[in-house]
Amino acid sequence: MKKTSKSLFILFAALFLSGCAELQQILSTAMTNQPLTTAEIVAGLKQALTIGADSSVSRISKTDGYYRDELIKILLPPEAKTITDNLSKIPGGEKLVEDVVLRINRAAEDAAKEALPIFVSSVTSMTISDGLAILKGPETAATDYLRSTTYDQLFARYQPKIKTSIDKKLIGNISTAESWNKLTTEWNKVANSFVGQMAGFKPVNVQLDRYLTGKGLDGLFLKIAAEEKKIRTDPVARVTELLKRVFGAAV
Repeated sequence: MKKTSKSLFILFAALFLSGCAELQQILSTAMTNQPLTTAEIVAGLKQALTIGADSSVSRISKTDGYYRDELIKILLPPEAKTITDNLSKIPGGEKLVEDVVLRINRAAEDAAKEALPIFVSSVTSMTISDGLAILKGPETAATDYLRSTTYDQLFARYQPKIKTSIDKKLIGNISTAESWNKLTTEWNKVANSFVGQMAGFKPVNVQLDRYLTGKGLDGLFLKIAAEEKKIRTDPVARVTELLKRVFGAAV
């Protein structure tokens, strides 16, 4: 008798739990079909931005995150061709040029580690109107929001590290920055002369550390934009129920 009662109890429990699972599925489906609230929209966008930024920062802040990625690898400006061409003519010159590029990219990889808290702060302060505009905006609207709210802070973190890299002494106890300044100063004398103006020469006014810092940040936001596009267009990239609900409804 006891054995029969125990078997019935187990059967009842199994049916009950199965019913709960089915009920949960029904409730989940019903909730999914409900209109999105503004709170859900903002929460979903904050989640998407945080996930996208975290993924991007984690990837590019690793060793070779910039240096081995041809899409975002930071190179010297085109105006530096005279420097690099001349260095390449001396023994070991090509390696020296690549070492400079390597150090610049290592500096950017190091600076990227400090980006995530800045992004999180920006995401936290997102308003409802920001969220609605982002949801219905272009495929990189969230990235554009992050760029507009964090760029100056990120620039302040990246620039000192880039500057330290290009200030390091090279052959002849001269740094990349010093070589650049000497080159552009001499060139500008010619470009600004009467002969130079008649020849159509243009002066070069690129500040090397600012140029390289800008390129580093361009790479960072390029990666975040790629993550955003995936979340908007690829259901597999929506790794939480909230993302599936918010971006599924936005399609």
